Amino acid sequence: MTKPSDKKHDIGHTGHPGELVGVGEEVWMDVIHKMDEVYSDLLQYEVALEEKNAKLEESQQFILSVLTAMSDILVVCGRDGVIEDVNPSLEVITGKSAETLRGSAIYDLFADEDARAKARHLLTVFGEREVHDCELQLRAHDGSAVPVSFNCTPRFNAVGKSMGMVVTGRPVGELRRAYQALRQAHDDLKRTQQQLLHSEKMASLGRLVAGVAHELNNPISFILGNVHALRRYADRLETYLGAVHAGDSPEQLAEQRQRLRIDRILLDLDPLIDGTIEGAERTRQIVDGLKRFSAIDRDEQQHFDLAEVVERAVRWVCQAARKEFEVRLDIPAPLPMVGSAGQMQQVMMNLVQNAWDATGALDHPALQIAAEVDAGQVCLHFKDNGPGIEADHLAHVFDPFFTTKPVGQGTGLGLAISYGIVERHGGRLSVANAADGGAIFNVRLPLTPAS
Repeated sequence: MTKPSDKKHDIGHTGHPGELVGVGEEVWMDVIHKMDEVYSDLLQYEVALEEKNAKLEESQQFILSVLTAMSDILVVCGRDGVIEDVNPSLEVITGKSAETLRGSAIYDLFADEDARAKARHLLTVFGEREVHDCELQLRAHDGSAVPVSFNCTPRFNAVGKSMGMVVTGRPVGELRRAYQALRQAHDDLKRTQQQLLHSEKMASLGRLVAGVAHELNNPISFILGNVHALRRYADRLETYLGAVHAGDSPEQLAEQRQRLRIDRILLDLDPLIDGTIEGAERTRQIVDGLKRFSAIDRDEQQHFDLAEVVERAVRWVCQAARKEFEVRLDIPAPLPMVGSAGQMQQVMMNLVQNAWDATGALDHPALQIAAEVDAGQVCLHFKDNGPGIEADHLAHVFDPFFTTKPVGQGTGLGLAISYGIVERHGGRLSVANAADGGAIFNVRLPLTPAS
């Protein structure tokens, strides 16, 4: 039992309500400090959350802008083929809003039952595989069927379970129009290239007309002289045969035979005829070479001798030169090739003409053409004794329309066209300055294996 005078001291109880006993000022300061820290952390969390939310909105806006800007259609669907989302391109083609399309079956987008069956097969059987360039007919807003090239990619969740497909498609009509435009541009470019090639060949032929005329003059003059001799011989033979048919005596016929030199005529007939045939054949070859050279090029695949082409090009250029142009040939023959003899002749004439243009101002212009045959290929070296090519110009020698000649004296297409012709024949054309002076052009071409 307690005495009335005894007082019971309860910790935490004071004489005033709400006042804690035994809690000092330091405790309160710690509590306030902790509250400040919690408030500061809350503010930081709120700022970070707002930043992440802004980035999330920015990412969503970026994805939305990309989906809106896509010309290809995009469909996200589940494993059951139900559409979950689409992009605006599909809305434009189908004429339906995204809200209408969501929840509908992707198979309803296709134009006919065959396309729907094929799409169902792709999404069910190949649901976990990628599908590329599958063309199906899509129904447009006007009821027409639009061919679309589809690509399908499966979607998986975090644990690798299939969730459906992402289907993208591009209208094939747009691709076909682009392909047709590209093909038209290619055809136009090819026609322009052929026109440039033909124009350059005509320009080269115009420069060489004098040489070609001289080339034709020799066999034609030879034929003409032989024909005049045959005409005289024919008159003598006619006179002698007239005496024979008139019944002249053997003595008279012997006198006639000696006076008309019938025996000598008979000995000369075979050489005259052979020479005339040879001159005519030579003329035919020259004309044939002119026809091949001047004709509009086709992709010819004919057998020809490259050595003959080089010799003919040298002859034509040298005969057209206004002064002596020494060309030394060291080429083994034959050099069998397959391709266009006319195009290859243009290359050789361009290289010989280029050497003449580079050395024409010298007292003794000269060109040396040598050939090396190795491993089924021939390498022709065209080395002149000119001043060579400036270092800044070496990289541009084969550029179209590049020329160092005065205006009106060159098109700048000869070497560029030659470069393309050699490449089309499976070869390579290069240029360098020779160590002892002058320029050297190298032409490497494949030869036809000996049969």
